[in-house]
Amino acid sequence: MKVKVNKVNEFTRKLDIEVPWDELQTDFDGAIKKFSKKIKMPGFRSGKIPRDRLLKQFQPNIEADFMDSNFQKYYIMAIQKEEMTPVNKAEISDVKFQMEEPFTFSAEFEIEPKLDLPKLKKNSLKVQRSKYIHDEQDIEDAILQLRKSRATMQQVEDGAAEGDYIVCTLQKLDETGIPIIGKKFEKQYLRVGQDSFTDSQKDKLIGLKPGGVARITIPFGEGEKESDYEVQVDNVERELLPPIDENFLKQINPDLDSEESLRADVSNKIMQNFEERSRTAFEKDLVDTLIEKVDPAFPPSMVNNYLNNIIEDVKKQNNGEPIDEEKVRGHYKPIAERNMKWYLVRNKLIEQQGISPSKDDLGNEVQKLVDRTPSSEKEIRKFYKKPSNLKRLEDDLVEKLILDYLVQFANVKEVEVQTKEIRGKDNANR
Repeated sequence: MKVKVNKVNEFTRKLDIEVPWDELQTDFDGAIKKFSKKIKMPGFRSGKIPRDRLLKQFQPNIEADFMDSNFQKYYIMAIQKEEMTPVNKAEISDVKFQMEEPFTFSAEFEIEPKLDLPKLKKNSLKVQRSKYIHDEQDIEDAILQLRKSRATMQQVEDGAAEGDYIVCTLQKLDETGIPIIGKKFEKQYLRVGQDSFTDSQKDKLIGLKPGGVARITIPFGEGEKESDYEVQVDNVERELLPPIDENFLKQINPDLDSEESLRADVSNKIMQNFEERSRTAFEKDLVDTLIEKVDPAFPPSMVNNYLNNIIEDVKKQNNGEPIDEEKVRGHYKPIAERNMKWYLVRNKLIEQQGISPSKDDLGNEVQKLVDRTPSSEKEIRKFYKKPSNLKRLEDDLVEKLILDYLVQFANVKEVEVQTKEIRGKDNANR
């Protein structure tokens, strides 16, 4: 086999491939036999038609079948010979073949770029690590959420107050106040004083009792503009929060014996959550700093393939409903480009540093998971016996080893952040 490599541009290669007749004759003989089984000819059994007779009548057809069936084989042999790994489907052109002549064709494709990483030195990666300082309000909010998660609902007859839920039927009205047919929504829940309610709309709901009626102006449904609705009240429900007593404490944690111990436990969990938040942000900053330093280029097809996969995922999530593919591509393109850069840098780091977890490393990771939930040991070990699940664990461990390697080159700036400064932002993003 002869292979000529043509460099079209930085990422694109075109292979001119020539396979001599003596190397493909056996494959062609096989193509003749295969073709003979598809042909019915009077006087001959299937597959028993003489070779000369077949070639005389069907040689062009056999040659065409041979080309269609075998160019992929010789293409793979060619890229293996040249030690190339395409990142997209090759465009095949100039396919030529005639019996007893060489088989020639061209294949054009993109390849991963060859990447050179800069020599990392101590303090060469400038990153920031946040230290979060939480306060009593964080603890109060967390305890309130714990109580809300165990709240009960009680029907009330004395009229809706702020924070109550009104179970109702919503009837959409036109501009003149006439009900719109087909726009009646039963068993809806309105929280008095929450979400999109202005003070004027909230005041219309306060005091409503079962059987009551009110007219309000609200947006209802995703993407809907404000419209007039008639509220027909079925009942009013009030959220009853449990007291912080012995029963409540035991539900939260059997080791708790007082409100003070609850507050200490909650404070510790808040601190752990913020430490995890800080660690995740630090690791991302570390990776992004390295990506920016290397700034690897990559062929367009790598991002296109990534975005195509995202498009398919979004379509599945949308249950077959049409989507704006260009909008989805535009939204995810920066993410795709960042991930492609990290993919290239990550692979080069693995190659250069020989990063590969051992069987013992993987076993230790599984054991850590078992130690966290000993009661689920059997299920955990069964889960990681499946190769695909173990591969995901291995990938996670590789990522951890890479980050451990990069940390030694980090120039870390510690920044204290008061949680009260971000509390409003976090609530707004929920």
